[in-house]
Amino acid sequence: MVREYSPQTQANSPQEHLPPLQSGDRLTRPEFERLYAADTHAKKAELIEGIVYVASPLRHQQHGKPHSRVITWLGVYQSLTPGVDLSDAPTVRLDLDNEPQPDAVLFIEPDAGGQTRLSDDGYIEGAPELIVEIAASSAAIDRGSKKQVYRRNGVLEYVIWQSYENQLEWFYVIDGDYRLLSPDADGIIRSQVFPGLWLAVEALLNNQMAQVLKVLQLGLNSPEHSDFVQKLANR
Repeated sequence: MVREYSPQTQANSPQEHLPPLQSGDRLTRPEFERLYAADTHAKKAELIEGIVYVASPLRHQQHGKPHSRVITWLGVYQSLTPGVDLSDAPTVRLDLDNEPQPDAVLFIEPDAGGQTRLSDDGYIEGAPELIVEIAASSAAIDRGSKKQVYRRNGVLEYVIWQSYENQLEWFYVIDGDYRLLSPDADGIIRSQVFPGLWLAVEALLNNQMAQVLKVLQLGLNSPEHSDFVQKLANR
């Protein structure tokens, strides 16, 4: 059963009487934020197309471990790319019906010409250039409505690591739609938005992080990465 809340009712209710978030609740973004802030038990909740999704406890093998590998890979890239920032599981205000909490976002800083900005209360607003989600399987919301929300709002690259199938999909916007980026003959996917962000896909899926970082370093040493850093600095 979908619960719906009246903004007037919420406005007149003391915070301690607010109901906890539940998956399936239909809320506006301000209502969602108010309930999320008051719910001390909710560790991760998202608003997708006006519907609340509360995450179940996250398992190490299916989420925590791949999440940590992605953050390591992106963190090395960000640390050597001035003008680019990285956030681990931030709340992102996309539009009035969508406030996801992606597993990782990589974005160009506003002063360097990026698509996002930081709100006065510290939230990311707008579409990060790249989002990574760790999905339990191909049936997860990450491959369905959330993917469409990201495309519609202008997320330029979207990476989904399906942990049960242990496969990775990397989408890139072409002519307003997501198309799959395939590995080159050498097994490397090269970002179209972040020059030098190279991923040895099979090495990542097989937990060979030394190889992942070795290939990333090649990307960071490439002329296109140097040109990208210079371009960001000249904004």
